[in-house]
Amino acid sequence: MQFLSKARTLEALQPVLRSARLLPQRLFDVARWQTDADALLAEIRAARWPEMAVRSSAQAEDSAAGSLAGRFESVLHVVPDDLPQAIETVLASMREADGSINPANEVFVQPMLARVQMAGVAFGLDPATGAPYYVLNYDDSSSRTDSVTAGQSNQLKTFYIHHLAPPQSGLLAGVVAMIAELGEVFGTAALDIEFAVTDGGELVLLQVRPLLLAAPEVEAAGHYRMLEHISAKIGQGVRPQPFLHGRRTVYGVMPDWNPAEIIGVRPKPLSLSLYRELVTDSIWAYQRHNYGYRNLRSFPLMLHFHGLPYIDVRVSFNSFVPRDIDGSLADKLVNYYVDRLLAAPNLHDKVEFEIVFSCYTLDLPQRLEKLAEAGFTEAERQRLADSLRNLTNRIVDNETGLWRSDRDKLAVLAARRDEILAADIDRVTRIYWLLEDCKRYGTLPFAGLARAGFIAVQMLRSLVSVGVLDRANYDAFMNGLDTVSGQMTRDLVQLDRTTFLAKYGHLRPGTYDLLSPRYDEAPDLYFDWQRQVAEHTPTSPFALSLAQMRAISKLLAEHGLTHDVVGLFDFLQAGIELREYAKFVFCRNLSDAMSLFRELGREHGFSLEDMAYADIQCVYELHAAGVDPVALIGESIARGRKRYAETCQIVLPPLLTRAEDAFAFEMPATEPNFITQRQVTAPVVSYKDRDHLVGAIVAIPSADPGFDWLFSHDIAGFITAYGGVNSHMAIRANELGLPAVIGSGEVLYGKWSAARMLNIDCANRRVEVLR
Repeated sequence: MQFLSKARTLEALQPVLRSARLLPQRLFDVARWQTDADALLAEIRAARWPEMAVRSSAQAEDSAAGSLAGRFESVLHVVPDDLPQAIETVLASMREADGSINPANEVFVQPMLARVQMAGVAFGLDPATGAPYYVLNYDDSSSRTDSVTAGQSNQLKTFYIHHLAPPQSGLLAGVVAMIAELGEVFGTAALDIEFAVTDGGELVLLQVRPLLLAAPEVEAAGHYRMLEHISAKIGQGVRPQPFLHGRRTVYGVMPDWNPAEIIGVRPKPLSLSLYRELVTDSIWAYQRHNYGYRNLRSFPLMLHFHGLPYIDVRVSFNSFVPRDIDGSLADKLVNYYVDRLLAAPNLHDKVEFEIVFSCYTLDLPQRLEKLAEAGFTEAERQRLADSLRNLTNRIVDNETGLWRSDRDKLAVLAARRDEILAADIDRVTRIYWLLEDCKRYGTLPFAGLARAGFIAVQMLRSLVSVGVLDRANYDAFMNGLDTVSGQMTRDLVQLDRTTFLAKYGHLRPGTYDLLSPRYDEAPDLYFDWQRQVAEHTPTSPFALSLAQMRAISKLLAEHGLTHDVVGLFDFLQAGIELREYAKFVFCRNLSDAMSLFRELGREHGFSLEDMAYADIQCVYELHAAGVDPVALIGESIARGRKRYAETCQIVLPPLLTRAEDAFAFEMPATEPNFITQRQVTAPVVSYKDRDHLVGAIVAIPSADPGFDWLFSHDIAGFITAYGGVNSHMAIRANELGLPAVIGSGEVLYGKWSAARMLNIDCANRRVEVLR
């Protein structure tokens, strides 16, 4: 069957379709309405439909050249007396710029579908990649048939089902069967379908049109074999493993060193290999062990499924157990943490704040009551509390705190970098030592200072939890921090362009992304050098009252924490500020190494884009062996391109909990992180739309520190798809008192970033699409 106009396609399907019902309709063209409106109205009213939907069926709609979805009006819930006006409204939407209307355009009227329990849109292929997934976007929280297409649902659900996946159960199984049948009828899986399910479980096809793909259709059998490899790897993880506590694992894109935030869910091979080399293969575990936790040095934290990076959550949870906790209690803790995440997957970007007990805080005894409910004895809870107290005291100690030695390593990194760059050595050797130093004196101390930063935020939150500070005190403290980002905003005004770029030019949005220009490579892309930036001043300076200081001092003594009030707040400030500073410092080594890697490629005839597909292990092999660099790099690029093409064809949920998730899954609801207590209503723009940033809510994919340049444009707020409550951009938003929604997830981010106007109400944790 061939596609006709919207209405005539539905009409042709009436005698053919077996898996779903179609609504009756009355169809007419513009010419007939203009000459015989009264007779048409009489025919339609004779059907005695109490409420109707009046829809367009223009000649240009739903064609192979373009769907024009949403271009023309539909009027719903029309009663018989209002039918003429509704038809005129639809006709008016089809007028050309000169006021004319094609007389062959059509309008059709259907009865409104009553008692709807689910409605949505389904695609026969992934519209972004052409991959063989049935993609179902639906809403089962309202009785509207257009809540998804109109963007009016706050309960939107998205389900992916591979074409060759085992049969599904429930209402979605009927939708999948309908898509498959329509694929056979039209001879293509590239379909865009609107559907509804009534309270009685009856499936109704509302519309079907060709799906215009941005990429070629992907062959299903080969694609399925890739998913089988992923499924097998997930299956291995749900079994006990030697030298690890916990009966099973979960894989996530956000827990612990959240790759979705730092390198994205589909990083190029260079980004992925750099992150593994500098952080997640071993550095993360060395520093966590140094800080008093279990030794996980032989366990990579991050793995990847055909290029999609995931954290092994069991490995992460093992690493948060203090090293003096015995095996049986450690096993019990890890199982509890994994079970908690499985029960509340929306906490996957907040595990250290909501699930794991990784340090001592002033509200720890109350929080440990959750363990009592899970069957932990009083002795076990006390054992954990004592261990966390000792660990925290060692980290925070005023004189010997581990974070102090990590802070000092950053100066060593800067001095050695100057020496490396000035040395008479070849480019490969220079890259090698920049990266090796980045690990030893950059990401290693950063991992420690990030740990201190987490502890600082948790301790500060606990002061609010026990009632010594209120939320206004918390906001004032965070607003008074002096981070690198704040310094950069001031320096943009105070320093000349050359000096400013010498200090900050190594930064780039997408810290590990070679294709993202550094600030000094495209300064005019990021900064408006003519406009003055308003000086940031805290709205209400932070200060402790004498009563608060006495209360905190008493609490520290009661809980056996060995630091005084002044020392504690010195640590709280230093922990948060130094985490950001350490990132700023080690990024210079990384950025310089990436620039040299680009030049290495250019020297051997490879483009910038080519080198983004190479693996950084090329450098280590070239440094250690006498081999042909053109062949070595070329082979790496070829492998990287092939694998990245596969990466782009695969869709997985942010949390993988069972082997079957590789083939069929629902994108889970995400609990976004709302920063500050402020509210803002403003237009929404992409971070790429530099000309319209001022006064706008900016949509950015992640909370990467390379997006600091946005704060020089007086933005009104921002939203991100990925990022945690303690991410760099969360700290920065708190510092500036800027309303932000961080880590909204792919579904909500897609909805909000596509809006033209949003209202963000952080205090009430609400985002409303205004238009």
